[in-house]
Parts: sequence; structure tokens; C-alpha cells
Amino acid sequence: MAAGAPRVFVSHLAGVPVFDPNGDQVGRVRDLVAMLRVGGRPPRLLGLVVEVLSRRRIFLPMTRVTGIESGQVITTGVVNMRRFEQRPTERLVLGEFLDRRVRLVETGEEVTVLDVSIHQLPARRDWEIDKCFVRKGKGGALRRKGETLTVEWSAVSGFSLEEVGQGAETLVATFERLRPTDVANALHHLSPKRRAEVAAALDDDRLADVLEELPEDDQVEIIGKLQEERAADVLEAMDPDDAADLLSELPEEDKERLLTLMRPDEAADVRRLMSYEERTAGGLMTTEPIILRPDATVADALARVRQADLSPALAAQVYVCRSPDETPTGKYLGTVHFQRLLRDPPYALVSSIVDSDLVPLTPDTPLRAVTSYLAAYNLVSAPVVDESGSLLGAVTVDDVLDHLLPEDWRETDFHSEEGVADGR
Repeated sequence: MAAGAPRVFVSHLAGVPVFDPNGDQVGRVRDLVAMLRVGGRPPRLLGLVVEVLSRRRIFLPMTRVTGIESGQVITTGVVNMRRFEQRPTERLVLGEFLDRRVRLVETGEEVTVLDVSIHQLPARRDWEIDKCFVRKGKGGALRRKGETLTVEWSAVSGFSLEEVGQGAETLVATFERLRPTDVANALHHLSPKRRAEVAAALDDDRLADVLEELPEDDQVEIIGKLQEERAADVLEAMDPDDAADLLSELPEEDKERLLTLMRPDEAADVRRLMSYEERTAGGLMTTEPIILRPDATVADALARVRQADLSPALAAQVYVCRSPDETPTGKYLGTVHFQRLLRDPPYALVSSIVDSDLVPLTPDTPLRAVTSYLAAYNLVSAPVVDESGSLLGAVTVDDVLDHLLPEDWRETDFHSEEGVADGR
């Protein structure tokens, strides 16, 4: 950004792509790193936290940034692939500054930081945070919105103080465009205090989706800091197999208390999943696949497949069963794959095109055999049926991969440590 160019507000940088000089994408901006300075001087912007394509978070010094414009960041092309580690003197701008309550120096009035802007110093490659966009009043979802204004950095105080109960409304807004796995990655890299504040600000469904993508330690930490009634609501919003995995990590008394607070039907599914050994088809399966009765049509099946909240693996096939059509079902008749649904007329009955040749899995099928089954038949999901012939659920390939990969796979990538020193 050339000297004299308009300032850039940092909320607009969240998630923007980072390109090298050849136009190849390096990654996306996940945060900015700044260092506070004494005497009311504007903080120096040290660099960007960039999530590269392997999901590793690296530090990109501002000296390597040649342009910030049109929703993108351009670099010199020379980056250090070493994982970013925040130092004690550093502050994450999106993670720690937004939603912070500070005071106007002139009046002492409390204001909430909605955004901050950065600019490049003339004739230098250094960057600073120069202004704050703030809202008067304490704000919050239940409070009337106050006046907003943009002030110089030196016109506010309080950024260096530890804040209890910092809001997260603005930071959550920067996550709206992100997939749950990317939000989970962002939460994982926040401090425990900030992680709890952001989790509290997410709605139940969004938090449930994010929890499913977090390492177990983070899941336990977050669910443990929620009020019990809300924790039960979030568990209900999670896929039953993920909720069962999370609850299995909790102390027995906490587990039982949360199960008691859940709706009986939701708790029953989770209890059933927890009764199976972890590395078996029963322990891996979800109890909510797409189930249709024999008299349902192809049009009915396609309508169910189109539901936006279904994962691609679950939407790849429907399971045809006699009544009742919730797990455990009546007699399992077979599977209809998505491609077959596209080839047959909408009025055709699913019972007329069902694939009944494949022998379903049993709940005690070990993980190794489940993996071989999916690979041998080129499937992304497989039915699990009990000895009476009732469908209990379905095992999806993503759940199998979760158990095949190392426990810390969400925090580890398998790319080489290449790059040059970043000079921090």
C-alpha cells in the first residue's frame, strides 16, 4: 500500500487471500500481530498470521508485505513455514483487540472497540495501528446500540490491561464467512480466556459445528465453561456420535448430569453410542442417516438429500427400512446410492431400485474391518445393522479417518519445514 493510500480496517482483512508475486495463493489472513508501545504511541504492526494451504499457521512479517488492496495481500514470495508461536510481548489484533472495552482519554467514558485501522508509515516499510472505531456504552446483544465514532489511538486507554468478561460480538462477525473447521482452528490458537468468551458468543448450532472440529482437550475445556443447561443444548445440536465422543472424555458425574439435562430422545441415542466399544462400527456410527420407507419415491429421496445440514458423506445414499423409520428401525432392506437416484424417474419407488447385495456391518465390526469394507466397495458411508435386522446407524468415511489419523492430526501437518528466517 503506497504512502497516502486509504487506511485499512483490520476486520476487512480476516480471511482474505495472500498471494506471492506470481499470483499463486500462499494462504489466508487469520490475524494480525502487533506490539504495544509506551507513552500512547500507536502499536507497531509486526506481521500477519497466515494459514497456509496445509492449515499450518505461519508468521508473515510486514516487511514481506508489498501490498494490501482489493481484498488481497501481496507478499515478496519469501516466507518462513515455521509454525507461528505468539510471544509474550505480542498481541493478536483480531483475537484480543476487537470487542475490548477501553476508555476515552478526554472524557473517561467507556467505549467498545469494534475495529482498528492500520497504515504504512511514509517512506518506510513499517506499519502502525493508527485509529480505533468504537461504540459508546457497554453494548451487548440486549443493550441499545450507542453512538459510533473513529478516534486516534492516543485518544483511548486500556489496551494494556487484562479485561474480565471481554465481549466477542465483533470477532464472531469476522468468522461468519469461515467454515466450522476454520473457526475451530482460530479458536484453538486463542488464549483459554478468549476462547471461552468467543464460544459463549456463538449460537448453539454454530458452536456445535465448531466443537466437532476441535481437539478433544479444547472440547472439554469449552464445554466445561458453559452453563450446564447451555452445554446440554450444544450437545443436542452436535451429531450424536461426536456428542458421545465428547461426553466420554468427561468425568462420570459430569457426563450423567449433562445426559439428564438433554432431551430424552437425544440422550438415548448418545447413551446407545456410548455403550459400544470406541473403535468399532457401533462406536463410530451416527444414528441419523437418511432413512426412507419402501413406499417413498425418488423425488422424496432427492428432497432429503438436498437438506443443507447434511454432510456430503451422509447425503451420498439413503437407507430403505420398514417402519419405524428412526434408529433402531424396522427391517433394513438396502441402500440407494445418490447416482442411482439421479438416473431414475422421480415417481419411481426407492424399494424398486434398492441395492441389497452388500452385507451390512454389525455394531461390533472392528475399525480395521470397517476401513477395508469402505475401501473394497468404494463407499463413503456404510449401514450398521443389529442381529434382528434393524438399522442402527451408518459409519461415514470422515469418522473412520478421525480414528485412523494420529490423535494430534488437527494440530499437525505433514509438510516439510521449508522457508527462511522471519527476523522476529
